[in-house]
Amino acid sequence: MFDHVGVNVRDYEASRAFYEQALAPLGYRVVMAFDEWKTAGFGTSPDRPEFWISERGPLTTGTHLAFTCDERATVDAFHAAAVSAGGTDNGQPGVRELYHPTYYGAYVLDLDGNNVEAVCHRPQ
Repeated sequence: MFDHVGVNVRDYEASRAFYEQALAPLGYRVVMAFDEWKTAGFGTSPDRPEFWISERGPLTTGTHLAFTCDERATVDAFHAAAVSAGGTDNGQPGVRELYHPTYYGAYVLDLDGNNVEAVCHRPQ
């Protein structure tokens, strides 16, 4: 449904490093960057940025971003990488039956307080 989405960040360099580490287990990497404008696009395809960060106002905080995963182990790896990158645990990996019986997700607050999630909908 969405072609791409972005958040505004307080510190481009710190946020870029955070997202590079946090999203690596999901197969995302920086595929386009305009460092002079403090903007970077992440994607799983070399020519298609799907998620952008930009150092500009107004600051994005409290936004919920959810990235789909094919395996629960990837959700676990995302959570570990994001916390290791400086994110704040906002929900350990686990089944959230409230959403549906096989909803497996993990949540981390990024450096600006955005709730970043990795979710797998497949049963294990």
